[in-house]
Amino acid sequence: MDLEKQDAGRPAPPAHPSSPRQPEAAGEGCLVVAVRLPVRIFVFLVVLPVRMVWDGCVAAARWLDRAVFRPLGRALWWVGRAVFVWPLVGLWRYGLVPLGKALARLGNLVVVVPAGWLYRCVLVPLGHALVWLYGRVLTPFGHGVMWVLRGIAAVSAAIGLGVFAALARLTRYLVVVPCAWLYRWVLTPVGQAVAWCVKGVARLAGMLVTGIGTGLYWITRILLVLPLLAVWRWVLVPVGRVLAVVAREIGDALGHAWRAAGYVSLAVGRFLGALVRWIVVEPARWVYARVLAPVGRAVRDAVLRPAAEAGRAVGRAVRQSLAAARASVRRARADVRRMFLGEQGEPVLADRREPIGGETRTLGSSTTALTKD
Repeated sequence: MDLEKQDAGRPAPPAHPSSPRQPEAAGEGCLVVAVRLPVRIFVFLVVLPVRMVWDGCVAAARWLDRAVFRPLGRALWWVGRAVFVWPLVGLWRYGLVPLGKALARLGNLVVVVPAGWLYRCVLVPLGHALVWLYGRVLTPFGHGVMWVLRGIAAVSAAIGLGVFAALARLTRYLVVVPCAWLYRWVLTPVGQAVAWCVKGVARLAGMLVTGIGTGLYWITRILLVLPLLAVWRWVLVPVGRVLAVVAREIGDALGHAWRAAGYVSLAVGRFLGALVRWIVVEPARWVYARVLAPVGRAVRDAVLRPAAEAGRAVGRAVRQSLAAARASVRRARADVRRMFLGEQGEPVLADRREPIGGETRTLGSSTTALTKD
């Protein structure tokens, strides 16, 4: 475990230009040196059991993954394929696809063909008729109506312009000119006087608010800000620096302790593996190779093989006895049949082979059942 300080000759990583300046290694105070070693020893003693338990859990998880979960997953995969995938594929291939093709053909015969016939034989002639009606009847009628409406609109516009000009002159001399005189000689002076009064009141209120705000600012600064700034500068900042040093050292100690505990856990694991090997595996292998295998071979050669040969011999004797018994039963049955039914002539076997030599079949010979003498 690395409990010493970092070497002074070790090159430091280049700092980013915008990053704050880090203190030099030589500027570490006595607090850092006094905190580092006890913290690292304590953290190592705390982290070591955790790391060993962690490594044990990792090894157990890898064994379970290799010996249990992967075979179980493959089995579940094959079961899932056999239970879900293959039936669905069969349903799709031999059920839904033929049904879809049949529905497509039915839809073509029921919908597409009648719709095409309706479009060609009904809608197209009706559309041509509507186009002819629009071009030959409705368009000339619409042009005539628009010409009449334009004439009426022109006459109405001439009459409306005269009336509008007269109303505009009356409105100017009766409404606009008196309102402009009233605004210029009455409302404007009154508005300027009211604005001057409002500006004065606003300036006075601003001076009062500024004075009150300045007084409150200095009172707040003296009673709250300066004491809080002193507490921050002379209490919280030093305590924070100490806590930062302690937290940094604890983090570094955790890293070193974790790595050192990994080496210790690896060594303990190898020692336990070697111990299990020499206590359990090697004696079991030696017992198997030196004791069980020779005993098994001796038992096989002295007991199992003779027993197997004896069993085969007994089986052959039993089969022969059964065959003799079946033959005896067969003879007894034949004797009983002869006793009750008498001797029966042996059946004459017909010669079904092709005649050879002079007995070959010809057109003039009577060798068939219909032409023989």
